[in-house]
Amino acid sequence: MFLFLYGVFMEFRAPSVATEQTARAAKYLTKNLEDPNAGRAVLDTLINELGNVVENFPDWHPILTIPAKDSTKEACSLNGLDAYKTIDHTVMFVRGFVTCPYSEDKADRLVEAVEQLEGLRAYRLHQPLYADSAYPVVVEAYIVQLEADGTIRSRDALIWFSQHLLNDPSNSEVAETWWNIRSLILGHPHGSRSSLFVNQHSGAHMRKILEAFNNSGMFGPIKESSLEMLSKKKRDTICEALIRAAVSSWDKHSEKFDFELRGETCKVNIRDTWGDGQELSVQVVIGDHDLYVSGFFYLREDRPTYTEPLGKRALAEKFL
Repeated sequence: MFLFLYGVFMEFRAPSVATEQTARAAKYLTKNLEDPNAGRAVLDTLINELGNVVENFPDWHPILTIPAKDSTKEACSLNGLDAYKTIDHTVMFVRGFVTCPYSEDKADRLVEAVEQLEGLRAYRLHQPLYADSAYPVVVEAYIVQLEADGTIRSRDALIWFSQHLLNDPSNSEVAETWWNIRSLILGHPHGSRSSLFVNQHSGAHMRKILEAFNNSGMFGPIKESSLEMLSKKKRDTICEALIRAAVSSWDKHSEKFDFELRGETCKVNIRDTWGDGQELSVQVVIGDHDLYVSGFFYLREDRPTYTEPLGKRALAEKFL
């Protein structure tokens, strides 16, 4: 398993990632308590019941899809759902979350709203978390069962993912690639094809399912955007080649111009950021954003900096 972090593919070690997540959650939920050790014991109990601490749910997770069934808009986070509108100071787990509003009324309203949803349950905690004056509530997707490795049972994960993917394909305008929406499929934190929610078996099959539907054409033309399948070194090379070429082709006056590079017409927006001849703001676009690079060029140091490139892989690789 591999973790994508700050532009670098690193091996994704689920146990160590889970330990780091637990440590952050423990600090967040206990640092303000009069008895932090008691708060840590409560957290340990929640981890035992709800699974590892996570950062964001995949968009097919029942904790998101069940409350969204009667909604006209898709929600990719807890805050976008009416049932959870009273949450505050929240920590997420594989099977649910704990939230700690300061108002007892808000806590009771959350429990009442969730208890009306089949597949979810909510209950008040009697032990303090986050703050001694808070009113913690646990929300659990009890239909979620875990594998021995702590991830969601593969069969269920694949069914929920496929159902969500096929929710309303007739309204899709483009087909998103695995690299574009991997974070929405795997949840956070994640590696190249697995996460604390999804093991490698499930992740690999999710990718196959997505690509099969994409190749069928049912979602529309395939939209390539993320270039994370390329190494950081290659992405840096692409950005540097285009930004340096744009600066070399600049007449020192025009803010917009075109130039040719490797058989492609490159459209440039460039300006002296501060008007002092030190830093240039540079954007390079090929086609209808078939490839997009943006960054800065420091003239005195002859050095570019840049954000992640976006576009189509085949076109991007022409600049390697």
